[in-house]
Amino acid sequence: MIITYHGVQSFRVQFGDTVLAFDPVSKNSENKATNFGADIALVSINHRDMNGAEQASRGEKQVFGVRGPGEYEISGVFIKGVASISNYLGANLNNTIYRVSLENMNLCFLGALSDAKLSTEAKESLDGIDILFVPVDTLGPSEAYKLAVSLEPSIIIPMNFTPASLKTFLKEGGDEGAKPIEKLTIKKKDLEGKEGEIIILEQQ
Repeated sequence: MIITYHGVQSFRVQFGDTVLAFDPVSKNSENKATNFGADIALVSINHRDMNGAEQASRGEKQVFGVRGPGEYEISGVFIKGVASISNYLGANLNNTIYRVSLENMNLCFLGALSDAKLSTEAKESLDGIDILFVPVDTLGPSEAYKLAVSLEPSIIIPMNFTPASLKTFLKEGGDEGAKPIEKLTIKKKDLEGKEGEIIILEQQ
């Protein structure tokens, strides 16, 4: 599995010939639009910074868009979306937390979550997380770190941060010396022994 970061909350996750896009940035955003093809696009909130699913289509290949709570199975990828809330940029929006199972690994994408008090359904859905994507700014760096470690993932990937908020987040984890890497290439066996390791990805 190869994970790359494309700004705000946009990630590209590739395994084999299948590509997932998490929260692709739309062309209407003030941020750099996501520009890669995908088989599946998951959108956490309906905001131009995260709802560019249509841009993940390439030629005759149409992306399968997942835009809310529910259970989905597409091309051997199992997805569960759970409702939550977001106050991204001061707007009250419905947010979806996604749990994605593929290659014998469980990914959890918290979206633009702004309330660390998860519902019972969300908590029950988030057992056994291998890789967690956590929004630093919408939760606040301290709350983001506390929530992240409480979910006991092997790897924590921060997203949606400023240099200052990321610094605070890393300080909470005692990992202020962490350096960004270009991409994360990982297999299930690589997760052995990892407990809440923070990995920062450079924006591509």
